[in-house]
Amino acid sequence: MKATVAEAVEVGTQLPSLTVCFTRERLIRYAGAATDFNPIHYSEHSAKQAGLPGVVAHGMLTMGTALRVVTNWIGDPSRVTSYSARFPRPVVVPDDADGVEVEFSASVSAIEGSLVTVRIEAISDGLKVLGAARAEVDLGVRVPHRDHES
Repeated sequence: MKATVAEAVEVGTQLPSLTVCFTRERLIRYAGAATDFNPIHYSEHSAKQAGLPGVVAHGMLTMGTALRVVTNWIGDPSRVTSYSARFPRPVVVPDDADGVEVEFSASVSAIEGSLVTVRIEAISDGLKVLGAARAEVDLGVRVPHRDHES
């Protein structure tokens, strides 16, 4: 864990954001690693046949990439104790040349002792592609309570 994280964290703390370009090549590489070769992740024809607007990224690829905002911030992935998200819409990857950028951001939404809850957002083409995404991180040390005077 980065030494200053527990000292500097409070509800509302913004984590450094991350922008990632999803390309068809990235989807194919992920498909191989995950052994998920559903053609909606590489074939325009199959995606349209399934009623999708085009080739879409794997949900778990999107979700896993989103968690990087938290693990980059905390510096130790083993500190993540839980993680969940919903998929309100897929990341549509339009072509091989340009792909599509997905912007990931996060902020601290709750602190209880050493447990920090982080709310994560993922935006692609101006639309939320993850919903109710949150991770819980155990900092291993109690976060100092800060009283804010009005």
